[in-house]
Amino acid sequence: MSNSFFGIHESALQIREQRAEVLATNLANADTPNFKARDIDFRAALNDASEDLKPTTAMSKTHAHHLEGSTGFGSTDAYLKYRQPTQPSLDGNTVETHIEKAQFMENGLQQTATLEFINGKIMGLRGAIRGE
Repeated sequence: MSNSFFGIHESALQIREQRAEVLATNLANADTPNFKARDIDFRAALNDASEDLKPTTAMSKTHAHHLEGSTGFGSTDAYLKYRQPTQPSLDGNTVETHIEKAQFMENGLQQTATLEFINGKIMGLRGAIRGE
């Protein structure tokens, strides 16, 4: 399927997946001295991903073996930010498990909603193909 069919939801799903990994890493390192909790700036990453979906002038392919451009969202490394703790800790660790768990759950719910939207698009396409 192309990006035009799923729209921004394909990129949103990829960003949410990468954010879940970052939040899980934070939780796994809750007891690691001097570990600094990080999070992805989802809004900025999604905004840039939506800019990538806008139509642009395509590069011409002058040879059959030339590679196509990337269609998916890449890495979120540019959007990783260190989280500021609400309370200082003696060991320098900035992970606050109650915040990380809440963010992880919220991200999971939003990821599920995105998956349901994509599933609805696929079911609609299947219905159109079958003539339903």
